Formats: sequence, C-alpha cells, structure tokens
Amino acid sequence: MFDWISEVIDKMGYAGIALLMFAENVFPPIPSELIMPLAGFNAARGAMNFWGVLAAGIVGSLAGAVLWYWIGRKLKARRIRHLAARHGRWLTVSPDEFDRAQGWFDRHGGMAVFVGRLIPTIRTFISVPAGLLPMPLGIFLAYTTAGTTIWTTFLTAAGYFLESQYERVQAWLNPVSTAVVVGIVALYAWRVATYRRRVPEPEIDQRVGTGSSPR
Repeated sequence: MFDWISEVIDKMGYAGIALLMFAENVFPPIPSELIMPLAGFNAARGAMNFWGVLAAGIVGSLAGAVLWYWIGRKLKARRIRHLAARHGRWLTVSPDEFDRAQGWFDRHGGMAVFVGRLIPTIRTFISVPAGLLPMPLGIFLAYTTAGTTIWTTFLTAAGYFLESQYERVQAWLNPVSTAVVVGIVALYAWRVATYRRRVPEPEIDQRVGTGSSPR
C-alpha cells in the first residue's frame, strides 16, 4: 500500500493527496497515517510546498466527511435502525447498539465530531450520526474542519520534520499498513461471527416484527 500511495502522490501531486485523503474518509483501510507523512516528507525534500500539501489534505478529508454527512441526512435514523433490525449481522450493529450510539451523540453533539475526527477509523464515520441528527451543516463544518486541520497538520508535520529518517522507517510502514487492513477485516469478521451472542434471536425477531417501515 505504501508504494501505491507514493506512486499516486508522485504522479498527481496535490490533486493526488486530496484524492487519497477523500478516499481515506470513504474507505478507512486507506490510512491517512501513511498519506500525509509521506506528503510532508516530499515537502521537506522540496518536491512540494508544505502549505499546499496541508491544504490538499484538508480539502480532500473535508470532502469525504461531507459525503458521509450527506449520506446520513438522506438515510435518516429510522431507516438505519430498520436496516440494523433486518441486516444487523452484516452491519455488525443491532438496533439497541445503534440507539445507544445515537443517544451518546445526541448528548455530546459538536464535541463528538471534533474529537471523532482525531481518532483513526472513527473519524471516517463520525459524520454519519451528525447527518442523522441532523446537525446544521455550518456547525458540522466548523467542528469537523477544526478536528481535521489538527489531525492533518500533525501527520504532515511529522513527515516534514522526519526528513531523511523517513526513508529508514519506510521498510516497516508498508507491512504495518497491510496489518491495519487485515486487522479491520478480522474485526468485522469477528463481529459478524459473534452477532448472535451479542443480540439474542428473540430480540432480533421482535425488532423486525414490530419495527416501523422506513421513511
């Protein structure tokens, strides 16, 4: 994965960084922890401008966040809950688990978006409950921009200041990134396999039988 990310940045420059960060927000196994440090390293070598790299990363990340926010607005909470009742095993979330997550988000609101944008994997999907709530777009953008800017700046600066040492860790970054992808797939498989233990059959049947039709 490291080699592929490096090739995209080398060929497409700032647009490639923005595209990769957008993809990272849509498909979490593409890790920003590799994209932005590598782009920062390129800036340190003089191949790219630090502020241009940073801006491209932020813009791409925000585009992905807004896409998930829009998806949340279109789906609505009742529809998500209905899908969890019928297809909870494959979504790996039950209606009750969804209700608890939604309640937590209702209580913490904007701060949940801000903090969520600083946590790998969670940062990808934190936009969905913001759209489901729905949180006003302006408030959502303010919190998600703040969190995104901090995260992206940290990763870019890390690559920038590592400079020559960055190539020394390249050898283990590739297998680490692959291990992250494998770990995410394994976690999903585990949640699918243990779904019946977490959500008893009677509860599933009751949720499906009594659930309202989605709007």
